[in-house]
Amino acid sequence: MTAAARFISFEGIDGSGKSTQARLLHEALIAQGRDAILTREPGGSPGAEDIRKLLLEGAAERWSSETELLLFTAARRDHLERTIRPALDAGRIVICDRFADSTRMYQGLRGDDLRALVDRLHDLMIAQEPDLTILIDIDPETGLGRAVARGGDELRFEGFGGALQARMRQGFLDLAAEAPERITVIDGARDVELVARDVRDVVEARLP
Repeated sequence: MTAAARFISFEGIDGSGKSTQARLLHEALIAQGRDAILTREPGGSPGAEDIRKLLLEGAAERWSSETELLLFTAARRDHLERTIRPALDAGRIVICDRFADSTRMYQGLRGDDLRALVDRLHDLMIAQEPDLTILIDIDPETGLGRAVARGGDELRFEGFGGALQARMRQGFLDLAAEAPERITVIDGARDVELVARDVRDVVEARLP
């Protein structure tokens, strides 16, 4: 039997709509009277939010992939200690906009043998996976166009261009094939409400 989902992550390439879907799910669960929180990565705790600015702003080549990995891991550890685990221990549902799968893709695919390093560091310092991951899948060109049009200061990863987005998309799909019991793929190239309905159906089947 599939385990109940109390820790739910959303993944996808930039511009996939995952942040919108995470927010809509949180609103739906609150409307049902469920005790749920919405958080994000990098970020989700004061210390991790400080690291977020270092990671997402500035030139694309500001950090090496190895340095990024250490920064993301530090942010995730603080987020886990100060936000995620306390909420889970209190019996709350945690909805997280990105988690470790994003590091497996954005850092793990950008250098020789980095994926293995990502996994070793995750096992050593995090040792936590979501109960359920919703992967919002979308064409890389569409996603990148959306992300750039959105604007703002947090465009560092978009600066790596469409080729990286295409690799990330395939990487996410490969990851879903490796862990079908945890990761559900949902087509994000549709009306927002249609996507949200599919997300709710998947999540409600797994709620405690």
